[in-house]
Amino acid sequence: MWFRAALIALLSVVLALAAAGIAPIIPYELSLKIGANAADNILTILASSMLAVTTFSLTAMVTAFSGAAQLGTPRATELLIEDKTAQNALSTFLGGFLFAIVGIIALSTGLYGEQGRAILLIGTILMIAWIVLTLLRWIGKLAHFGRLGDTITRVEDKAATALENYPGPRIVAGRSDFEVPTKATFVTAHETGYVAHVDRKTLSEIAQAAETTLTLAGSAGHLAGSGQPLAWASEGAEIDKAEVRRQFFIRRARDLDQDPRFGMVVLSEIASRALSRAVNDPGTAIAVLISAERVLDRFLDQQGEYEPLEGLVDHPLSLEELVEDIVLPISRDGAGLVEVGIHLQKMLGGLARKFPGARHAMAKIAAEARDRAAAAISSDYDRDRLDKAHRSAFPKPA
Repeated sequence: MWFRAALIALLSVVLALAAAGIAPIIPYELSLKIGANAADNILTILASSMLAVTTFSLTAMVTAFSGAAQLGTPRATELLIEDKTAQNALSTFLGGFLFAIVGIIALSTGLYGEQGRAILLIGTILMIAWIVLTLLRWIGKLAHFGRLGDTITRVEDKAATALENYPGPRIVAGRSDFEVPTKATFVTAHETGYVAHVDRKTLSEIAQAAETTLTLAGSAGHLAGSGQPLAWASEGAEIDKAEVRRQFFIRRARDLDQDPRFGMVVLSEIASRALSRAVNDPGTAIAVLISAERVLDRFLDQQGEYEPLEGLVDHPLSLEELVEDIVLPISRDGAGLVEVGIHLQKMLGGLARKFPGARHAMAKIAAEARDRAAAAISSDYDRDRLDKAHRSAFPKPA
């Protein structure tokens, strides 16, 4: 955020000071007709108003971040910080303030002649037009910025994008766990953190040069403890371990950009908070399940077919694990709410129909969610409704 604000602020200062340099292109007679002396009062008004608007915008953004963290999850605040409309608004208002301040200082020092003041007035009018357009967009954004629905939508979009761009293979049945060999040439992590990005192309080139195969221990989002393997090659393979290690970018926290499973985790956190006794909002949990189902619908969508790289064994992405990330916390925290349990059955049944290969896994998760809910629900009528929803979602073959 600071970079955009600093860039626009710098351009504003340059614009204010450039008026003196380009003044000769304005005829003296035209500067008199424009009424260049009006720039003094306009810049004074602009400086005072932009300072207030900038302060208001900062307050609104901090309030939105706090609301998203309290009503949703702290992991979602990063998505609000990345919002381009908010960044442009704050940067524009700060830039307008600095433009006015620099213009007033330059006027008081006599830097501008009549032509320079005319250029400054034209620049001021353009700056005001830019500020008005930005302010209108910012007002429209504030109507929903940081609200719970807006937060859920942002997480959904981010998770869907990460899922579509996932570079590795995808499996609809089974888990993605690899059996780590006892004897191999291991490349271990030197720090503890989450893998944020893997340079697959360079790893493939390294493996080909060493005439071996590199197997990734995990994808983006994988927790790499110090001394734990990031990848391995066959025993005795001569590879530059330091060079391989440099292709793994490790961060302190998980990142939504390239980690689809983290998107499911963040959505489940929002639902779990809504299902807490302090909030008791099953409607939000159901909205989260609908968002998660929309993301999972795109599990097999990919911008291009998966192309394995020579010498590299990628870590697969499992539909079953994605579903567990979103369903298990909600089935636990919403076990006593029949409406949540019914929607869970509908969601899992829908996924089983869309991905026939995952039917057994979905039925197993659905049965676990049903049993957990049945144990927490005291009403026989509600238990019957839940059983009916399960039978409807997973009918027995004729």
